Amino acid sequence: MSISKNLSKIKSSLPPHVTLVAVSKTKPIANLMEAYNAGQRIFGENKIQEMTEKWEQMPKDIQWHMIGHVQSNKVKYMIPYVSLIHGVDSMKLLKEINRLATKWKRTVDCLLQIHIAEEDTKFGLDEKELHEILYSEELKTFQNIRIVGLMGMATFTVNQEQIKREFLHLKSIFDKLCQLNTENCQLTTLSMGMSGDYQLAIECGSTMIRIGSSIFGSR
Repeated sequence: MSISKNLSKIKSSLPPHVTLVAVSKTKPIANLMEAYNAGQRIFGENKIQEMTEKWEQMPKDIQWHMIGHVQSNKVKYMIPYVSLIHGVDSMKLLKEINRLATKWKRTVDCLLQIHIAEEDTKFGLDEKELHEILYSEELKTFQNIRIVGLMGMATFTVNQEQIKREFLHLKSIFDKLCQLNTENCQLTTLSMGMSGDYQLAIECGSTMIRIGSSIFGSR
């Protein structure tokens, strides 16, 4: 099936409040342009260098989402154009994003990544670290970032009950923090769910899904 057909099949099954991020990492620009020509405007990449090369060559009405782990020393390459950074997992990283966004006179939207999986390989904050960031005095001084939600990745397993438990855990953390309403923090986005589990994620309250192989085929 073609990329455009895959896209239209997925989009037709999504509720109106769910945003689709087409995960285009490792895919050639021709594939992304096929998705673009089919109406897709939000693409997710996990390597800043690859994303920057694609941004330079592709239409400028695309929103680029950084969905991978972010190293502080690479932030400078994406700050001029990135729309949303999904994987923010430390105060240090937030500070660097704010510093560079200030320099570029931009406000950059961020999601805080929460560790919900039973795997050590996944990055993310625990609840204590999350609260320390959100309720810190330092955060209030960051004028050029907006924390707009949370992101999490479930354990890579066929056990649907476990995945559901992890998604619902993240949703409960999200719900508890929704009343937060400061200048640079209003949580409206819950990014969870990928090709293998996005339907379950939506049932559990996701508002943003990250889909790669179901659109572009497996790597």
